[in-house]
Amino acid sequence: MTTAHSEEGGPQRILVAWRPDAPSTDAIEFAAWLSRTTDVRIRVVTTFLRPWPATSLQKLGGKYHKWHEKQRRACHKAVTRALQRAQIAPEHWDKDVSVFVDGPSQHALLTEAAEEFSAHLVILGSQAAAPKGRFVANSTADALLHSSPTALGLVPRSARLSKHGVRRVNFAYLGTEHADHDPSLAYAARMAATWKTPLRILSFSPSGIADASLEGSLNLGKELAHDWREHSLAMLDRARDWIASLYPSLELESEVGTGPGWSGAVDALKWKKGDLLCLGSNPLGAIERVFVGSAAMDLLPHVRVPVIVYPVPRS
Repeated sequence: MTTAHSEEGGPQRILVAWRPDAPSTDAIEFAAWLSRTTDVRIRVVTTFLRPWPATSLQKLGGKYHKWHEKQRRACHKAVTRALQRAQIAPEHWDKDVSVFVDGPSQHALLTEAAEEFSAHLVILGSQAAAPKGRFVANSTADALLHSSPTALGLVPRSARLSKHGVRRVNFAYLGTEHADHDPSLAYAARMAATWKTPLRILSFSPSGIADASLEGSLNLGKELAHDWREHSLAMLDRARDWIASLYPSLELESEVGTGPGWSGAVDALKWKKGDLLCLGSNPLGAIERVFVGSAAMDLLPHVRVPVIVYPVPRS
């Protein structure tokens, strides 16, 4: 099973999706942040969306291979420079630290590159037009958020990250499908225990969303919000008890974020530069993969810290 945590006890294998012509190195900075937290092996993949059909490649022959080699060399030079600027120690670099691949589908190329590398995590940067400190998925990230067999790392644009690495792991419940024994919560707890950081278990209660569909029934909206908050508190208590039984020495916190809309609910909680947020997936079908629901897609644009989204296995 491919997760964000190395099952074999070796370094976490991190694949960073980045292009030398990208306006930022946020994805590489996220990898650098993780390298200051735990043992990692980093490879950077640059994808090129190929506009010509495969039949044209056969006609181009040697010209295509020369072009591909030129791009590979240029990417390798840019990647090594970016890793050095991010102060990622060479011992964290994979022997094939830079890979250049081209094809008709970027998300398919990233999925194949992750499989070839046996990656535990694929890191994606935000859309360039996203507000500072926010993550907005581009078309490739959106496709992977509904199909990736590998855990995804999402980093807001120009995220503020602690110089000392991850200082607290957060896990957010966005539904009740696995409320009592959520496998993604177990992964988050294992990371926190391994990294010797606290674990904060969260739930969100965005007010105003349910009210808006109730055609002015304010009292009913408030009653639903109150019931959801009480349900969330009980769910968090059960989650804490379960994790405490697995990791008795782990420092645990739990909170419910309540506010107007998702933005208000997220901002109601205190966030630190050392925070990492973990989310699970909605399991659909028999294949283990990332598949986020509408709640996660609504939440992500309001989160100011890096996020890991796990693929949830079918039981």
